[in-house]
Amino acid sequence: VHHRGCNSFVRPFLLHGKERTGLIQINGQAVDAAGKTLSAYLAETAFDLAHIAVERNGEIVPKKQYDQTILAEGDVLEIVGFVGGG
Repeated sequence: VHHRGCNSFVRPFLLHGKERTGLIQINGQAVDAAGKTLSAYLAETAFDLAHIAVERNGEIVPKKQYDQTILAEGDVLEIVGFVGGG
């Protein structure tokens, strides 16, 4: 797939030679999580919800919207943790 104004091609994710669907990118890794809510995905991880922020496709997702945010194929998420210190 070639995007207008871009000199690179986006290749579909492949698994055993077959194109995969339902994949999203989370912190640079392909994850099969499309169709899940953000809160359902996070419940499966070791992230501490009190100390993270989530960016979806360049937009910060407010914590109160995690239950309503449904992950879609092709989404790009960045999940960052906050570290206290002095």
